[in-house]
Amino acid sequence: MTPTDDAAAGPARRHHPLWLTCGRLLRHRLFVSGLALFGIVLIAAIFAPYLAPIDPNKLAMRFKFLPPDIDHPFGTDNFGRSLWSRVIWGARLSVLMGSAVVVLNAVFGTLIGAAAGYFRQLDNGLMRINDALMAFPAILLAIGITAMLGPSTIDAVLALAIVYIPRTARIVRSSVIVLREMEYVQAAVAAGAGHWRILRRHIMPNAMAPLIVQLSFLFAYTVLAEATLSFLGVGAVPPTPTWGNIMSEGRQYMLEAPWIITIPGVALMITVMGLNMLGDGLRDVLDPRLRIQQ
Repeated sequence: MTPTDDAAAGPARRHHPLWLTCGRLLRHRLFVSGLALFGIVLIAAIFAPYLAPIDPNKLAMRFKFLPPDIDHPFGTDNFGRSLWSRVIWGARLSVLMGSAVVVLNAVFGTLIGAAAGYFRQLDNGLMRINDALMAFPAILLAIGITAMLGPSTIDAVLALAIVYIPRTARIVRSSVIVLREMEYVQAAVAAGAGHWRILRRHIMPNAMAPLIVQLSFLFAYTVLAEATLSFLGVGAVPPTPTWGNIMSEGRQYMLEAPWIITIPGVALMITVMGLNMLGDGLRDVLDPRLRIQQ
């Protein structure tokens, strides 16, 4: 490639839709703020073995209820366990569970929504099942499912995935119903393109924007719901360090050791706030209707 070709390729790359979208996101203050907040939690989760090398379940009764200091940045709990280690490792579990639920929703929610929206004969049956699941409040349904399956991390992931897949499917279905009537899709049908090719090449790429926004909010809902399940004793089994477990154990010591419930609560607040700000930023940039209004 000649220097002239390089010079021509540069502006073309900068005007690529992906680059333009990334540029708008990086100029969006809400998105950048959310990315910074969630980035802190993500770094803590990824580097948990290095940031918190002390075993989060190591008991040291002679050091119980120590307030935050240099040796114990977040203090210790009623068993003398390092709250720093437990909160950091709790961040890892929250991120892993949130990622697992998001992946399950991205796969199964997209499949169900695309099938219901594109194949009209499947729409009524699939959506009635969706409506039945969505008739229950999300957290109550998750509690009921985990009560049947038993308290464990994997069962909590399955319960939260079952709860939120119908919501993802409905959003994908709405996008597919609109897109299947577009002229370029009808032209592909007239040209003899198969259903799989139409969905893969013409419909799903254009339905990704609302799905991505939904998944970012779903991550926040999952982190909050997982903490709620653990707090109620139907999530991850103690002594597994989760923010919900830590707050559940610390509620009876709120007067003598308020940091046990306060610190994981602040970590949960930062995570959910960061993810919601990310979702708002993605919605503002990716939703074409909002861009037209602006």
